[in-house]
Amino acid sequence: MSGVSVEFARVSKRFGSRTVLASVSGTLESGQVLVVAGPNGSGKSTLLNILAGVLRPSRGEVTYRGGDGPVPRARWFERLGMAAPDMSVYEELSALENLHFFARLRGLAVADAVLRDLLVNLGLPAREQTRLVGTYSSGMKQRVKLAQAVLHEPPVLMLDEPSSNLDAAGHEAVAGLVARFRPRAAVAVATNDPREIAWGDARIDLAL
Repeated sequence: MSGVSVEFARVSKRFGSRTVLASVSGTLESGQVLVVAGPNGSGKSTLLNILAGVLRPSRGEVTYRGGDGPVPRARWFERLGMAAPDMSVYEELSALENLHFFARLRGLAVADAVLRDLLVNLGLPAREQTRLVGTYSSGMKQRVKLAQAVLHEPPVLMLDEPSSNLDAAGHEAVAGLVARFRPRAAVAVATNDPREIAWGDARIDLAL
């Protein structure tokens, strides 16, 4: 689906007595990488979760649009791919089994060869793909998280600290992923990494 966007105006979020976001506005749209930057604790992940529809703002408006007009928040997930540090993969399954499971959740049947190639492109060699994820390093798990985010070729891609736990080769793989999705998807990246900030066509800077 083309022409997706998220418009957010004066978005604020409170957790109890603590204000995490205060009156943040902007637009994320297809063909754009929106970078959300700021120090730890400034609300980067919270804003990304609001744009993803995972969280509701305490104040402000968020409008999700597809090619044919507004999209209900409950249907936005169908268009979304997301990877974040606090997301989990199933450690009792292999990388391939994880991806087949996530594909089935979306009602998709993805060929084994396609998933193998995706993992290889993200830096997980074929010989590692049938090992249990519980035996993986944190960087290998991050590659599986990234793979599950894009296996359905989503028109909206949200990446929270995508190079977390990755080496230089892993960072390059993420950069390639962003470059591949940029022309046709709406991509949001929450990061403090200067290399990732440079990917942005637009930028929101949050403060404590």
